[in-house]
Amino acid sequence: MQTVKVKYSIKHKLILLSMVVAIPFLVMVVYLIYALHNYSKAYDNIVSNMTVANNYNLNFKEEMDESLYKLVVGYVTFETVGDDKSLKDPYVLLNELRSEFGNLMSITTDGESRAWLQILMRNIDTLEDRVDDIRTNIENDNSYDMNIEMLDNNIYIMTELIQDNIQSYIYYQTKSMEHLTEQLNERVNTFTGFCGVLLFLLLFLVVALIIMIVTGIIEPIQELSRVTQKVAKGDFSARAPADSEDEVAVLADSVNSMTESIEGLVRKIKEDERKMRRADLRLLQEQINPHFLYNTLDTIVWLIEGNDPEKAVNVVMSLSEFFRLVLSKGREYITIQEEELHIKSYLEIQQVRYRDILEYEIQIAPELYQYKILKLTLQPLVENSLYHGIKYKRAKGTISVTGVLQGDEIRFVVEDNGAGMDEEELEKLKGEINKPCQDTEKGFGLANVNERIRMNFGQEYGMRIESVKGKGTRVEIVIPAIPYAADKGENINE
Repeated sequence: MQTVKVKYSIKHKLILLSMVVAIPFLVMVVYLIYALHNYSKAYDNIVSNMTVANNYNLNFKEEMDESLYKLVVGYVTFETVGDDKSLKDPYVLLNELRSEFGNLMSITTDGESRAWLQILMRNIDTLEDRVDDIRTNIENDNSYDMNIEMLDNNIYIMTELIQDNIQSYIYYQTKSMEHLTEQLNERVNTFTGFCGVLLFLLLFLVVALIIMIVTGIIEPIQELSRVTQKVAKGDFSARAPADSEDEVAVLADSVNSMTESIEGLVRKIKEDERKMRRADLRLLQEQINPHFLYNTLDTIVWLIEGNDPEKAVNVVMSLSEFFRLVLSKGREYITIQEEELHIKSYLEIQQVRYRDILEYEIQIAPELYQYKILKLTLQPLVENSLYHGIKYKRAKGTISVTGVLQGDEIRFVVEDNGAGMDEEELEKLKGEINKPCQDTEKGFGLANVNERIRMNFGQEYGMRIESVKGKGTRVEIVIPAIPYAADKGENINE
């Protein structure tokens, strides 16, 4: 069967849906931040301008009038006025005022405020001219009365006029702030209305996309569920359509491949039935029993319906790997690495089903991977630990599988911390597994494994069981360390 490629993955569909929702909101947030930044900057500029203007509005007239009066009365001279800490040089005051309000002229944008700044700058020049006149009179020793008259008629009037100019500038800056506030309110209202319309459109678009995406996922899953139910009932000719070009199609393709493998396996079992030993046939039938398959496929359907397609695909792949290793191209011997993959696939499937109670760990030394082992040696032990140990414990339990090389022998241990057995049950089980598997009443899987090991490797090899009620069970298997050769036959004696 041709492998299906994912063209429109569910992940990408969900990402598209997320982007449709997220990008407009992101654009709105960026715009809002940008607008708030601009308004904040404008407010900061106005406040800064008003702070500078207020500072001179409060201090300039008083400082200029006092300094010029003491110059006129001869308390200080123009050369020494800067040395008096209580006074300021009139020219320094004028230069500072001209510099500060010149800077304000360069950053002020509204027309009324700029007009008053221009008037202010002209008045500063006029005031400087009047200060020059007083300085000339003082240097020429003109009369005191004339200088006092110039103070009253020129200087005090000009400083008061400059103060009025500054107050007018502050007033219009305040008006600018009010206008800016009105603009902000107007834009907030407009932005609110725009967001309302956009949210309505987004809601409509998201609902349409959700319906389209969900329908595209649910319908193939429902069809796949119908196919798996047919397969679970034994109809291995059923096939699921795989034309949705997403992960569900991959899942359907994997299920189809699995059912083809199962169908081929069943056909092969029928064809080779006369050639296979009764014990091997019974063991394989247990591994492919429809109950296990039905539960596994139900688990897959449950995962898909629970919007976890990735885990569902993993279960399908594990199930496919499980059956591939069960078939093993008809070989009786496989590598220990393949046997490890087999039990790992089995435990991965069962852990999804029994996730609340099952944990496992596999620690088989990599140096054992190229040694041979009878197919389905460890899986029945793991299955026994799960169904007769962990499940009866009714709480979370752990199954551990270890394998080590000791001299010319390989030792495997399958151990669980499940329900365990008392001494009477343990002795009865030991007696059962030492019988031919056809004669066993209990523990058929363990008896089958033990019989096949002894039949193929010798009576010195086999199985040993230890168990403590309430603490768990430990099963140890010993086989000879024989390297696997793929070009040799299945039989160890060949």
